[in-house]
Amino acid sequence: MHTKIRALMALAVGLALVASGCGKKTNDHVPYAAGDEKVTINMMHLWPGAGAPGQHQVVNEIIAEYQAENPNVTIKQEVLDNERYKAKIKVISAVNELPDVGMTWAAGYLQPFVEGRLFTPLDEVLQNGLKDSFVAGTLEAYTVDDHIYALPLEFNIAPIYYNKKIFAQYGLQIPTTYDEFLQIVRTLAANGVEPIALGNKDRWTGSLWYMYLADRIAGAQTLADAIQGTGSFTDSGLVEAAKRVQDLVDMNAFNKGFNGLSNDEVKVDFALGGAAMYLIGTWELPNYTTNQDVQQSLRDNIGFFKFPTIDGGKSHIDSWVGGPGVGLFVAENSPVKEEAKKFVSYFVKRWGEESVTGAGVIPATKVNTSQVELPQLYVDLLDEVNSATRFTLFADVQMASNAAEVHLNEIQALFGKEITPNEFAQAHNAAILTDKDAAKTLAAEGAGGE
Repeated sequence: MHTKIRALMALAVGLALVASGCGKKTNDHVPYAAGDEKVTINMMHLWPGAGAPGQHQVVNEIIAEYQAENPNVTIKQEVLDNERYKAKIKVISAVNELPDVGMTWAAGYLQPFVEGRLFTPLDEVLQNGLKDSFVAGTLEAYTVDDHIYALPLEFNIAPIYYNKKIFAQYGLQIPTTYDEFLQIVRTLAANGVEPIALGNKDRWTGSLWYMYLADRIAGAQTLADAIQGTGSFTDSGLVEAAKRVQDLVDMNAFNKGFNGLSNDEVKVDFALGGAAMYLIGTWELPNYTTNQDVQQSLRDNIGFFKFPTIDGGKSHIDSWVGGPGVGLFVAENSPVKEEAKKFVSYFVKRWGEESVTGAGVIPATKVNTSQVELPQLYVDLLDEVNSATRFTLFADVQMASNAAEVHLNEIQALFGKEITPNEFAQAHNAAILTDKDAAKTLAAEGAGGE
């Protein structure tokens, strides 16, 4: 869900624009031709067996099926964990050496790749009914200038998972208001229990907390306007949200050393009972439902609740931070582009059918839960997706590259109390203005011709 490091993206895409005029890439492909000609499709994804065993297995099964049905096609995988994937895709996009098929995020993250002509439009793939199989609103997040550039695989929301045993031990109830939530934090901290697991070395994890506080206090529209640059992060509600982040830090709400720990490190601590709560996207749901490598007793001990409402705030408890997760793209300069499109179409269909029970994820395509037996936690979260009043896409996915990187850096500084809430707001406004000015300059240069 959803890590989203953006360093060097602007440089990478800028270089890619130059490289895109240098002809087709050379690699180990056998040139594509119709019939029985041998075809190799290079696919890069971010679901390694160790970190995402359910997703990893489903990917392998789909690839095996496709190769069996298309004996002339070989799918060659490169699998990296989340952070290494994002670091590598920036580097290889700079020299226009993207894999034939890979994964991307939506909205602002997607935009530079489209502008750099690195992804090919996939509108034709959605013919013959495939378009209607997606959850309403998911494809729009991957649409630029009326063309769809990736097909989403997941739909994620970010609940607060909690340890049932710890809550029962201290007589704690699921909170619906923020005041109730704060009392839980105080009770746990007073008893030497880490209230919240947070690995903010990855920065986007802390952004989830800010996003929810901003939504609950200022409202989703105010937050959206600030991100788009039509509003301001100096809005009193958004500044208050930043202040509330630091209030949580002062309360020792988070585990020690949170700014130096990765999400992968702390999620294990939470699963083993080292912290009582953990705010994360539903991409982690498999570890609490279907992952057989996690003891059943641990899986059964995990519940969830919605981010509480704040007295006087402008949002509803059914307003979620979330949205479409990763999607599959096809590289514009792929020498096997047509076969890659066929594979992506096949993959998305099979993923929607198999990922629910095989990986325990919520796919971007519609799910008929009446036909499959699913863990109750999964069903409950899927019901929340269906009844949500609004989804606010992760801030760093919405933002353009420069602003997203500033946002993530400022989030870490805010949690570390290196900046004030007002400085946090002003840095965001400046970064968004810079990106808007850069976009205007590019548009003017384009209008003027080469």
